[in-house]
Amino acid sequence: MVQSENRKILIHACCGICSGYPISLLKEMGYEPVVYFCNPNLDTKEEFERRLEAQKIVCMYHWVDLVVEEYKHEDFLKIAKGLEQEPEKGLRCDECIKLRLRKTVEKARELGIKYITTSLVISPHKNFAKITEIGKSLAEDLEYVAIDFKKKDGFLKTNKLSKELGIYRQNYCGCEFSRRD
Repeated sequence: MVQSENRKILIHACCGICSGYPISLLKEMGYEPVVYFCNPNLDTKEEFERRLEAQKIVCMYHWVDLVVEEYKHEDFLKIAKGLEQEPEKGLRCDECIKLRLRKTVEKARELGIKYITTSLVISPHKNFAKITEIGKSLAEDLEYVAIDFKKKDGFLKTNKLSKELGIYRQNYCGCEFSRRD
């Protein structure tokens, strides 16, 4: 349980589907989630907007605040340069996760929030230990809260909620390179 004086946690959300269950679990754990939609990796502005709309629905459902980072795909392309041929789950993905979690740390500091986490770890396609290592290494003065949201049927629960809400359900991670794989 988190002490009551500052229970806010900034949760980086990759999409509405992945954040549904993590938001409810964080609330159960005594946190006050603030969702941070920061996804410069998304291959088009249209994809960004579709996922953002789904995220807005999930945030309204849970009655939580949503902070949206401006779409800047060039930030992703800069860190992906030279890694275009990397397979999914390879070095390009590590750099992408670092980019988004670094921005999460910056936003948490700006908002005065000391706890951070990410919904990325709910995906069975993502490596919990690797993402946790990245999150902890970037957190510095903040606390990265490592929760494997896949546990206790988290992935099943988050998918069930997204179906109930009728939100957009993408079929690829987000970047142009994951689309080809």
